Amino acid sequence: MNQAFGLTNLWLQGDGVTRTVAVLLLIMSVVSWVIILSKSWTLYQTRKNATQVECFWHAPSLATGISQMSIENNPYRELAQNAQDAITHHHDRTDDLKANISVSDWLTRCLKVSIDRSVAHLQQGLTFLASTGATAPFIGLFGTVWGIYHALIGIGTTGTATIDQVAGPIGEALIMTALGLAVAIPAVLGYNAITRANKVVIGELNRFGNDLYAYFMTGAPISNAPLKSKTAQD
Repeated sequence: MNQAFGLTNLWLQGDGVTRTVAVLLLIMSVVSWVIILSKSWTLYQTRKNATQVECFWHAPSLATGISQMSIENNPYRELAQNAQDAITHHHDRTDDLKANISVSDWLTRCLKVSIDRSVAHLQQGLTFLASTGATAPFIGLFGTVWGIYHALIGIGTTGTATIDQVAGPIGEALIMTALGLAVAIPAVLGYNAITRANKVVIGELNRFGNDLYAYFMTGAPISNAPLKSKTAQD
């Protein structure tokens, strides 16, 4: 037989359900790659901005240190700015309920809110990647089952069942399973990689938040330099 098989023939010969499954998998794939690429770029910029934390602690003043940090995709600058705003707000407002909250508790709350906001931003889109990785293979499998069903119906109407009549349509239907796996595998790998990178950033944010808390409570920045010996023995 000279009948053509493949994706084109599957689309042309498929019914509404087959085309819907194919379009759904295509949309899931495009959205997944957009999320993976955009989150990768955001994490790259965030990790690059993390190197500015050391310069921040060596700045002559808090305002100078904040101004030296880049603005785009920089949760560290946002955290430092929110901490400064929290201290200023607490000192200026003495006529409301916030005046009854200790500056330590107020700063802790504001730092936590800022970190939670940054974490929520980092995790945007991950739910879609996880859902795609979990459901895309089953959506493709559904398309395969539906395609095999229609292939068998078509063979039954002809009254003959030669190997070329069976293998072609069923092989086409199996393409849907392959498409489902092709969509799911990058989504799962992207989800795992982004989640791992997010954990690193979140850990650094928590450490920076603790250092900011210590700075505002004691008035001195935290030094990460190793302790030197008190005396040098020649």
